[in-house]
Amino acid sequence: MRVALATAVRTLPRGAGLAYEPKFDGHRLVIARSAADVVLQARSGRIVTSAFPDLAAAALQLPAGTVLDGEVVVWHAGRTDFALVQRRAAATAARAAVLAQSLPASYAAFDVLELAGLDVRARPYERRRALLVDLLLPLGPPLQPVPMTTDPELAATWYETLPASGIEGLVVKRLDQAYPAGRRGWQKLRHTDVRDAAVVGYTGSPRRPLALVLVLPVGDETPLVSSPLTAALRREVAEAAAARGTAEPPATATATATAAAATTTTATAIGLGEVPYRVLDPPLTAEVRHTSARHPPPEVLRLRTDL
Repeated sequence: MRVALATAVRTLPRGAGLAYEPKFDGHRLVIARSAADVVLQARSGRIVTSAFPDLAAAALQLPAGTVLDGEVVVWHAGRTDFALVQRRAAATAARAAVLAQSLPASYAAFDVLELAGLDVRARPYERRRALLVDLLLPLGPPLQPVPMTTDPELAATWYETLPASGIEGLVVKRLDQAYPAGRRGWQKLRHTDVRDAAVVGYTGSPRRPLALVLVLPVGDETPLVSSPLTAALRREVAEAAAARGTAEPPATATATATAAAATTTTATAIGLGEVPYRVLDPPLTAEVRHTSARHPPPEVLRLRTDL
């Protein structure tokens, strides 16, 4: 199932015929309820049913032939916690059953793609939204429709006040829009200048990665070296490198002096240089904060293992 995607915008879109939803900070998840069972699919297409047995059990309440699109989140201390979602997603089947009790997952559904075996993706969002609400409200948690408003002023209030609950921004959709499967037909407004970047490699050793080598979604696609990784990110990258396999450093990437200092002594004093790195194949995806190549190196906020 190819999911709809969103294009990042810097200001809140306004105008007639728009709908606004909070953007939850979790893992994208498609729930498919067949006559026999439930399948949970990540955005990448990977089946993750065993990682979320609590959601799979709850989804058995859905009528056969239902497919939902949404976000799986874990609430902790009154806010969604992305690190806990990552922990749930990475759990083995045996461990997942334990975590389902201590860290229960919730599903923030924002679209219905199939209902009673009928493909409804071609119907307008406004109609699909009504079907989604009618379907989920009688069931209640952990399956819930995300809030939605057509009032841009209320949406602006959400944008300013909901970050305390772990909401990372807004998603904007047209009321008359069909479900844009596999396309960037929606818009997203985040609170920071955060982007998804391709992680094509890393500096340092496989056991101790020091920085990531990134290709940003804008620019000339020149690989850039990130700022030094935190200890937690080093562990995640090392695990990912072990799973994917890495090559000896056959390539170079542009680095600022602060990043290059950890991996090479050849960076120039004025800030730019070329450093060797190890290739990740296939690449990972990371959320980074970055302005331009003339400023400090991209800051890696987290890996996106749900893609």
